[in-house]
Amino acid sequence: DPSHPFPYIRGLSINLGVMLRNLVTGSNQFARVKVPSVLPRFIDLGHGRFLPLEEVISRHLDQLFTGMHVIQHTTFRVTRNEDVEVEEDDAENLLFALEKELLRREVGRPPVRLEVQDDIQDDMLELLTRELGVSEREVFRLPAPLDLTGLFSLGDVDRDDLKYPNFLPITHPHLAEVETARPANILAAIRRRDVLVHHPYDSFATSVQRFIEQAAADPKVLAIKQTLYRTSGDSPIVDALVEAAQAGKQVLAVVEIKARFDEQANIGWARVLEKAGVHVVYGMVGLKTHCKLSLAIRDEGDSLRRYAHIGTGNYNPKTARQYEDLGLLTCNPIITDDVARLFNHLSGMTAEKRYRRLLVAPEGIRSGILEGIDREIAAKKEGRTAGVKIKVNAIVDEAIIDALYRASRAGVPVDLWVRGMCSIRPGIPGLSENIRVRSILGRFLEHSRIFWFANGGRPTVAIGSADLMHRNLDRRVEVLVSLSNKDHIAEIENLFALAFNEHTISWQLRDREWTQVSRDADGQILTDLQERLIAETRTRGRHR
Repeated sequence: DPSHPFPYIRGLSINLGVMLRNLVTGSNQFARVKVPSVLPRFIDLGHGRFLPLEEVISRHLDQLFTGMHVIQHTTFRVTRNEDVEVEEDDAENLLFALEKELLRREVGRPPVRLEVQDDIQDDMLELLTRELGVSEREVFRLPAPLDLTGLFSLGDVDRDDLKYPNFLPITHPHLAEVETARPANILAAIRRRDVLVHHPYDSFATSVQRFIEQAAADPKVLAIKQTLYRTSGDSPIVDALVEAAQAGKQVLAVVEIKARFDEQANIGWARVLEKAGVHVVYGMVGLKTHCKLSLAIRDEGDSLRRYAHIGTGNYNPKTARQYEDLGLLTCNPIITDDVARLFNHLSGMTAEKRYRRLLVAPEGIRSGILEGIDREIAAKKEGRTAGVKIKVNAIVDEAIIDALYRASRAGVPVDLWVRGMCSIRPGIPGLSENIRVRSILGRFLEHSRIFWFANGGRPTVAIGSADLMHRNLDRRVEVLVSLSNKDHIAEIENLFALAFNEHTISWQLRDREWTQVSRDADGQILTDLQERLIAETRTRGRHR
């Protein structure tokens, strides 16, 4: 019908009416259409044009609410508290108790936030807040559309000119020194040297995933221990652990079934693993196990050797192609002994709290970072080289923020690379004029956590799973591992140098205001850090 405002959706509205009619709720005064998640949030009109689904529905409300007079309409979104709480020390069966709590969550929790269109009329807003039981401070007026997750569907548009060029990660050269058709022997490569992998530039599939798969298939590997916080729906990691257990290896999996929004999936993984004969434990009472650890124990004739991976990101092959993360593959006996003792602690065999090359939360990470900052302050006062560089997803911990302010006042240069929440205020005279804060946004989500201290000219560097938040430092098992290889330390320093280079595109924070810096004084576009790392990765691959 060419006269219809949206001719493309005229026929579509009939199908929508059938799908949505049973989702209409409310009274004569106030009715709602609850849009199911299976429906697309944007309707493809063709030729690169998209229409929000709520626009389609609003044009056809008379078909949904027959016999009623529609006075006003608006879109709104309610956020409810999705945290689940289980009394772990009282629950005889943690899985059963958590499943019951998940069923209660599906019924609905009290709202904690109401988002409404910014042009909503006052009487309708008053009606919404009364019906939903939210307070004025929980109401947020926003421009439509409210549900921006639907924008992910735009990635399927056939417009290559609007997309990033394809990027294929390569195998780290230290894991495959010679190009062959056969998979490289990862354990043999780790015996030669520690390997620092940087995802997604270095392939996760041919490094971490292959490490676990080869350990599972190697007849000389006697045992595998693994933490699982979030993983993919068809996880090759879980498949490898199952195969290892079925082959007679001792397999321990520390599955965090309280990982928010992944509880049900992780319960499923736990049951699959248990059925295969894996010894599954659920971590420590009152703490989430967020550290990223994998350990293989191999019989090498004259002795047993341990191989470990310690990472900053989840064992998830899908997000490993989209998230930037670091991981250390090592058979260093001091580090692997620390990892083995931590697994013993997580499985309830010991009460270990002292480690040589690891910092472990909740006991050791905050205190370790504070000691590192205090050492830099002392070095500055003694006239030695001093500096702090930190890369995290969030920094909100008051004790660490106060220590960084003290460092700044002492003249210690502090560089903070923060993707998300940042409660520190840089650039304030007398408080934080020596602190710089940057955020890098690009095609990959910056996810690694790195801690660098000048240490009088002999830098100490650690990577791991912990952000600088109360939940990470006080209520989770987190791990940082120190790097000792000079090349690895130089790689980390180069990463910070690129991020804080004035010719790199970034968001810069001064006091409370973020400013995007993307062009120089002549209007030329600055360097994209991630694109530069992609180019360096391709060059490295060609020069092998």
